[in-house]
Amino acid sequence: MKAVRFSAFGPPSDVVQVVEDTPAPLQPGEARLAVLATPINPSDLLTLSGEYGVLPKLPATPGNEGVGRVVEVSGSDAVAPGDLVFLPLGAGTWRTHLAAPAAQLLPVPPGLDLLQASMLMVNPPTAYLMLRQFVTLQPGEWVMQNAANSAVGRYLITLAQVMGLKTINVVRRQELADELKAQGADVVLLDTDELPKQVREATGGAKVRLGIDAVGGDSSRRLGDCLATGGVLVNYGAMSGKGPKLSAAASIFKDVTLRGFWLMRWMRHAPREEQNATFARLAELMSVGTLQAPVDGTFPLERIHDAVARAQEPGRNGKIILTPNPVA
Repeated sequence: MKAVRFSAFGPPSDVVQVVEDTPAPLQPGEARLAVLATPINPSDLLTLSGEYGVLPKLPATPGNEGVGRVVEVSGSDAVAPGDLVFLPLGAGTWRTHLAAPAAQLLPVPPGLDLLQASMLMVNPPTAYLMLRQFVTLQPGEWVMQNAANSAVGRYLITLAQVMGLKTINVVRRQELADELKAQGADVVLLDTDELPKQVREATGGAKVRLGIDAVGGDSSRRLGDCLATGGVLVNYGAMSGKGPKLSAAASIFKDVTLRGFWLMRWMRHAPREEQNATFARLAELMSVGTLQAPVDGTFPLERIHDAVARAQEPGRNGKIILTPNPVA
């Protein structure tokens, strides 16, 4: 058994290494899982570099989500060998095998593509919950976001369509416009100081009550300036390396509110029934092909340096996924 390990924070492709992983005997109620697919998310890269908001005690194994196959169970009938399950969030999933409480494992719905399923537990619920938890939007209303070509951004476009909402999608490269419109984006605009004017023109002056920010810094300020009086800007990332901010015009004169979202906080506090219903709804949309994300490539664990390097390259065509064990 093997695992990716890092013992210092730094450039992600420099600090990771594959090591032999000696598993501990299963405790009663635990199951051992063979990891089939686990993605490389931006939060993983920020953790490796030491820039994420919450950092693990070192040495540590990265990875927060994925899918696996049960290979062994001790003292529980919650799952059985051969079952396909979602890996526990934040379990250090970049490894060939891991142990987890059997009763907490959620089954992968039959027929669900495993590469798509491996990406279900972080980005789709992030997009879904940000659309629902902060502002009660009605069908036909607008929501705007930056980093619209990111994984969360693409899921948000689709989920907004399902909810009957219209999207204003802010990007840094004009060549992304056609691709995002083909996916269902209503409006695609460049992230410039002309954004508030362009939003008014594109929407006919409609009130935009919800903004979604993954970038921070001046980009979050520009989004805030586009929102209507009483609007809410939800920040879930700092891709610029800077924290989110609002202009005085937005915060003082339009009473725009800045809120934060972190999926792990929701996981810690939301009732189990709410969590199960959320993931079941997302899995349903994924199983019928509504909710899909592009995959740029898959890499075995032994090629972790290549995988992490590729995950950092601009212009990728989707997510990089590690496949520590054969998916088929």
